[in-house]
Amino acid sequence: MTIQTQRSWAEPFKIKMVEPLKMTTKPEREKALKEAGYNTFLLRSEDVYIDLLTDSGTNAMSEHQWAGLMLGDEAYAGSRNFFHLEDAIKKHYGYKYLVPTHQGRGAEHLISKIMIKPGDFIPGNMYFTTTRLHQELAGGTFIDVIVDEAHDTSNKNPFKGNIDLQKLENIIKKAGAKKIPYVSIAGTVNMAGGQPFSMKNLKQVRELTDKHGIKIIFDATRAIENAYFIKLREDGYQNKTIPDILLEMCSYTDGATMSAKKDLLVNIGGFLALNDGDIFEEARNMVVIYEGLHTYGGLAGRDMEAMARGIEEAVLFDHIRARVGQVEYVGNKLLEAGVPIVEPIGGHAIFLDAKQFFSQIPQTEFPAQTLAAEIYLDSGVRTMERGIVSAGRNKDTGDHYYPKLELVRVTFPRRVYTQAHCDVTAESIIDVFERRQSIKGMKMVYEPKYLRFFQARFERL
Repeated sequence: MTIQTQRSWAEPFKIKMVEPLKMTTKPEREKALKEAGYNTFLLRSEDVYIDLLTDSGTNAMSEHQWAGLMLGDEAYAGSRNFFHLEDAIKKHYGYKYLVPTHQGRGAEHLISKIMIKPGDFIPGNMYFTTTRLHQELAGGTFIDVIVDEAHDTSNKNPFKGNIDLQKLENIIKKAGAKKIPYVSIAGTVNMAGGQPFSMKNLKQVRELTDKHGIKIIFDATRAIENAYFIKLREDGYQNKTIPDILLEMCSYTDGATMSAKKDLLVNIGGFLALNDGDIFEEARNMVVIYEGLHTYGGLAGRDMEAMARGIEEAVLFDHIRARVGQVEYVGNKLLEAGVPIVEPIGGHAIFLDAKQFFSQIPQTEFPAQTLAAEIYLDSGVRTMERGIVSAGRNKDTGDHYYPKLELVRVTFPRRVYTQAHCDVTAESIIDVFERRQSIKGMKMVYEPKYLRFFQARFERL
């Protein structure tokens, strides 16, 4: 009898061009970190060895996408690349209308200004920084209705991105349906650790909102990753394709905001997609004020062509399996070493639990910010904070938000790094973990008014 063992598999691409990386010494990194105010966002990229700050716009494009750049129609109005993109979105996302934007926050800005009135409430499955800010600037208040398991890093619920239906129903009863312009649902949920929602949950949310005449706006930035998790984890979907699952997800929503810099494998771009003709007409008019004409929305024709081609590549099973598989590989290495991370392992990043990592550092001393700085100092690997700094302050009281999750996001760009880079990253985090008791927290010495995690500065205590 032959025992079948699982064989190794490699990425479904080969390297055609390389970008040299600068190797730095620890004294050089200490100097760079101090000059950056211990904020990894303020580091110069040339001082970073392995850049895992974000998967937004940091992806490697394919030869097919690069070839598409040469076919950019840079006409001011009616670029043929717009129509290529429109066709790809209708095919794979299913929405009727397209408004291109320079990136995801452009789409968030438009939908917030159009749909939210002062005093409105927007329920959602955990906040995202730019999304919530646009909602607040429009006069709304975000209400978190994600399941409780999402706030527990060790809970292994396979769908921690689900909306708690009772929480949603409670806010509808309390505020009234007229005060809720839409439910904001993200997949996967970034701030919860890249966690997906289930198709069953989305259907139930659709049924509940239909009863009250409330729309659903989908943050589809990583919808393809969400579709992949549904295929792996949800009964009845194992034999369905990623494109089929993606289309079904979108069919239960009324529109979507998209940062194409993630799923769609490009360096810039986004869109607002809609099914409601009246909202579309207003968005198409408003985009001219803030972004550009409705057939380019702040993008060059070549950018729209790269997005259109990126959609076709992003829904391929071999691509998404390799993309999520790389994250899983690093996550399993850290779990084997006892490093506390968000479980189950998410789609685009490993999320380190800084509260457990640095049990001696109170949240007021920014443990996640401290951990991101220490990882860079150790190896030149750049990660980012997703905790109290990212959460910001209450707009009414001025007090810090104190999120239950105090995380460091170790984010993997698509098709960029090799398994050797993954090993270096894991080893660095493990090394910091082994000497964690000797590390102290930080104090904030500069804080900008909005989205402070981008530009705040710190000093060691």
